[in-house]
Amino acid sequence: MERVIAVYREAEIRAALDMPSLIDAVERAFVAYSNGDAELPSVIHLDVPESRGEIHVKAGHLHGAAHYTVKVASGFYAADPPAIDGVVLAFDARDGSPSALLLDNGAITDLRTGAAGGVAARWLAPEVVERVGVIGTGLQARYQLDALAAIRGFASVVVWGRNRDRAARCVEDLLERPGLPDRATYAVADSVEAAAREADVVITCTASDHPLVEASWLAPVAHVTAVGSDGRGKQELHLEILREADVVACDSRPQCARLGELQHAPDVLERAVELGELAASTASGRTDATGRTVCDLTGVGVQDVAAAALVLERGSASARLER
Repeated sequence: MERVIAVYREAEIRAALDMPSLIDAVERAFVAYSNGDAELPSVIHLDVPESRGEIHVKAGHLHGAAHYTVKVASGFYAADPPAIDGVVLAFDARDGSPSALLLDNGAITDLRTGAAGGVAARWLAPEVVERVGVIGTGLQARYQLDALAAIRGFASVVVWGRNRDRAARCVEDLLERPGLPDRATYAVADSVEAAAREADVVITCTASDHPLVEASWLAPVAHVTAVGSDGRGKQELHLEILREADVVACDSRPQCARLGELQHAPDVLERAVELGELAASTASGRTDATGRTVCDLTGVGVQDVAAAALVLERGSASARLER
């Protein structure tokens, strides 16, 4: 029997995935996961140490959805700038036959990771965000701000990176980036502390294997979105941040216990809530009385399912492969 597989290129994928719609789609996927209406196997992690390469294989299925997906995403951090790539395979959930090949060059990972930060901001960030501190200068420094702009907006951003030239390039990019607040200002911070102090929202998006941000630097009602810890041994936050937070949220409790910031604070795990629980109102996020909040994001396969579904719904495949 002849089968037709749709092929989507990066430009078509990006055109189909606007951030506000993707935030909503990822939030629905989180709800399905937390409600038990999704399948999420463990992440396969492969290292290429000589090139500082990390490869993640993630899969997921939302019950009742037309497709399930398997994604291979890579980041090679010895390159300047880091080389990010990937591919997503969508399969028909009725019979397992391949439906689409999404040659996204890592775009789906970038966008859906940003969207998860947007979901976190929706439920955990202060209503008024003036200052944002960004720790890290890679792509997520951009995408997390895209998502925050879609949910809250902000007035100023201070960026810190180990390499000051990269931090300056990041600021230059943000000044020209469409979709960010028109009057926002952007600057390079001299230290992690300078970026984090007085910030309403702190975003950490590094590959650090030791804590960078200290609790004493954070504002009383600050929100922290921790993106970088997605593998064993990685850590961006001092433990006091998790232990002292009024609300600790995550994308997946079991996955964050293995790979996220929560791997270093098992004593906090029992009170951690999932973003899907916040969105379904089965757990509480920020309230008028809430102080600091933290969200630990490791990236789960249902986010890729949500993003791929939008592409298949909205996109027009550039070519079709018959077999």
